[in-house]
Amino acid sequence: MTEFEDEAIVLSAKSHGESGAIVHVLTQSQGVYAAHVAGGASRRMRAALQPGAGVLFRFRARHAEQLGAASVESSGAGPDVLDDPVALLGLQCACLMTRQVLPEREPHAGAYYALSALLGAFAIPEIWPAIYVRYEAGLLEELGYGLDLSACAVSGSRDDLVYVSPKSARAVSRGAGEAYRDKLLVLPQFLLSSQGGLRDGDIARGLTLTGFFLERHVFHPHNKPLPDVRLRLAEALADSAQAK
Repeated sequence: MTEFEDEAIVLSAKSHGESGAIVHVLTQSQGVYAAHVAGGASRRMRAALQPGAGVLFRFRARHAEQLGAASVESSGAGPDVLDDPVALLGLQCACLMTRQVLPEREPHAGAYYALSALLGAFAIPEIWPAIYVRYEAGLLEELGYGLDLSACAVSGSRDDLVYVSPKSARAVSRGAGEAYRDKLLVLPQFLLSSQGGLRDGDIARGLTLTGFFLERHVFHPHNKPLPDVRLRLAEALADSAQAK
């Protein structure tokens, strides 16, 4: 018998049967879990099972390999992004990427707290895109494929780091990488420090950077592309930046 109770963030809910739902959540201490929630498709439960909503998740399964059943109790509404189509897309993307990137039933407390911080940031249009990029970089870190931005891979210098090697995921300084810049990924400065500031095009560069390694390490090994919602988010953010 597997049984636990934990705080969780809803990632998705899909109707199953007459009134139930298959719900995926990211729990605080147990990782990503899927379970059948009786009555999960009802009008009363629908609001509590929106992506990004906080719930108290009570899980039970007779055998470890079973899908299991769960009851959920609302502990906090998700971000109010219905009036902001780009933020809504960001929320949907964050939840889907979390579900698809993190292995199920493995503890990832860091990802839980990072996702909680991102959900809180959606209320501030000026900052959430940068926090979203950092969140994807954090997912890579959780999987053991984190970017090494501590020093130049060639010279060891910690100064003027502006590129990332697509082979090693390590930073490269301007001087060391200039001759090979067409083969390197651009490193936006906000990923080096919260004091780095945002420049025009930085969000697009950040999404290109994290997307490259997520494709390589997570999606391509399973013969899958980046999810469509991720591509649409990158396009929407680029369009929004151009419109300003």
